[in-house]
Amino acid sequence: MSDIVNEAVRRLSEKVSAGFDGVAKFVITGEGAIMLDADGVRAGDDEADVVLTASAEVFQAILEGDLNATSAFMQGKLSVDGSMGLAMKLGSVLS
Repeated sequence: MSDIVNEAVRRLSEKVSAGFDGVAKFVITGEGAIMLDADGVRAGDDEADVVLTASAEVFQAILEGDLNATSAFMQGKLSVDGSMGLAMKLGSVLS
């Protein structure tokens, strides 16, 4: 697992301390994947209700609050596959 994924798991865990109602996967291109569910945040590549894919730079900017997840999606920097409802819920969690 890459240092980028490890750091993203740590930072995402701070934002989503109570877990998440659904199963989401964040794919960081070229680095790995992060799972978010009712149990919390962990590195992994399991099945998910929604999959969000972005570069390490975009994902970091979203976590730091420098880039809004919705804006990243609209600009084509973040792709979403699966439940748009869960993706929108994640957007509010990340901001």
